[in-house]
Amino acid sequence: MERLKGAIIVGFLRLFSSLPFAVAQRLGAAVGWLMWKLPNRSREVVRTNLRHCMPELNTAELEDLVGRTMLDTGRSFAESACAWMWKPQKTVSLVKEVEGLEVLQAALANGRGIVGITSHLGNWEVLNHWYCSQCSPVIFYRPPKQKAVDELLKKQRVQLGNKVAPSTREGIISVMREVRKGGAVGIPADPEPALKSGVFVPFFAVQALTSKFVPNLLKGNDAQAIYLHCLRLPDNGGFKVVVEAAPEALYSDDADAAVASMSKTIESYVRRWPSQYMWSMKRFKKRPPGEKKWY
Repeated sequence: MERLKGAIIVGFLRLFSSLPFAVAQRLGAAVGWLMWKLPNRSREVVRTNLRHCMPELNTAELEDLVGRTMLDTGRSFAESACAWMWKPQKTVSLVKEVEGLEVLQAALANGRGIVGITSHLGNWEVLNHWYCSQCSPVIFYRPPKQKAVDELLKKQRVQLGNKVAPSTREGIISVMREVRKGGAVGIPADPEPALKSGVFVPFFAVQALTSKFVPNLLKGNDAQAIYLHCLRLPDNGGFKVVVEAAPEALYSDDADAAVASMSKTIESYVRRWPSQYMWSMKRFKKRPPGEKKWY
């Protein structure tokens, strides 16, 4: 069954990638609209997350954001299909604006290790190609459940000479080695970790279990951290990459304070582009002791 699911997903990816980008993006938005209007688990996860994280929204405002989020979720799927199937140079050409490029260039020039931090905001697959066009990082990722999809992504994500590292013991070691020798890595900081690998820190209006991996990676290394995000421009206009140096708080010896700083920075991005965040992710599956489960 998993093999069949994987084949179906890959088939849909190939279908979207065969279309002109603007058409694929509009078709993705149409799929997202249907997901908003028809009962499904993803829509309910989005509603649940937004209800907890943005309690200041009234019913109409909440539903409006749910709708815009589902449309952007559909767009992200279509865009990612193109990014996975196209030649990477074609994907990189969709990046029309870059804010903070000098931050990355300065980090590359000084020869220290670079820890590139991102989240599930905008399109991280387009960001992957853009980042890899600037340097040759090791990209840390959580393998999908479908083997066919994982095999496809491992092949497509390394087209620019970079490497990938799955979220396994071996993958973690390879990321650590790359940073220690002065190389660059890319890490999504918002997937929920195992309890022993994270701490609960504020994210929007709630406590969220957040990984300690990035602060631990920076500790004891002469490495520098930067935030990278790839945001969708309006009217099928491509993307804008935003690069920002991490604040000093991320380098704190206090692990909880460092993780809280990372969470706060990511939240600041999501607040600026709320519908482009992957609210369909079960980001808050694990709750602090005594707190009721959300899903």
